[in-house]
Amino acid sequence: MEAKSRFPKKAKTAGKLLLTGLALYLVFRKIDTRQLWDLAQSIQFLWLIPAVILFVLSKIATSIRLNQYFKNIGIHLSELKNWKLYLIGMFYNLFLPGGIGGDGYKVYLLNKHFKTPIKKLVQSALLDRLGGLVAIVFLLFALFLWVDIRLDFLESDLWNGLMIAGLILTLPAFWLVQKLFFKDFLPSFWTGNSWSFAGQILQLLCAWMILLALGIEEKILAYQLVFLLSSIVAVLPLTIGGVGARELVFVYAHTYAGIEETAAVAFSLIFFLISAGVSLIGAGIKVDLKEG
Repeated sequence: MEAKSRFPKKAKTAGKLLLTGLALYLVFRKIDTRQLWDLAQSIQFLWLIPAVILFVLSKIATSIRLNQYFKNIGIHLSELKNWKLYLIGMFYNLFLPGGIGGDGYKVYLLNKHFKTPIKKLVQSALLDRLGGLVAIVFLLFALFLWVDIRLDFLESDLWNGLMIAGLILTLPAFWLVQKLFFKDFLPSFWTGNSWSFAGQILQLLCAWMILLALGIEEKILAYQLVFLLSSIVAVLPLTIGGVGARELVFVYAHTYAGIEETAAVAFSLIFFLISAGVSLIGAGIKVDLKEG
């Protein structure tokens, strides 16, 4: 029975590895690898220091958002213990893709210690993901209004009207969704979303620092728009940590956004390495929930 249960996990991991390899193959087939290597050798590494700091701060912000949701269902963790739990979850998500996953680990641990119903814990994890997605979508609506995209239908008054409507309706629509399906967490609607936006803006600042490290000082908003689009694709459980999928978005969007594809792929790979480095910290962390 145990062997049978392991087979789907191994198959899932193998499938992700296959898709990751295929995506990376498509990416490196389309870019100039020599140019990528030259670009890597010219990186201004000092800019990566604030990039790493901003990335960590973005994750601290989103961990605080999740802790807000925990408090709504009677789980009271110090921010330090919650941050440790969050780092462990990041490690599980990135380095153990065929296993229980970061959200599953947190649900198991909190259910075991606090006896909180699994349904409420799953809702908190799902709402945490949705909160991040809402912030990304809102910022995308804004960037689509500012960035010149080389597609005719994106230059129409209809498209601009839709983007403005999106800006106006995103948060009210999310409030309605939360009221209908996540009522227990409604008291944290504004604080939760505030931390969502803080986290996403910090990641955009992190992206800016990476671009400066690569010597890119033009089309910053265009790169950030594609970065947000790639973040949505990277969340889909198709590749290992979104590797390959994120880069493919940059490769296929560069023509329309007016960005340089090799630099965009270099940016994406550096962002992944920062994410992986921070996530790896979770491997050496232990969290004791006994004292709250």
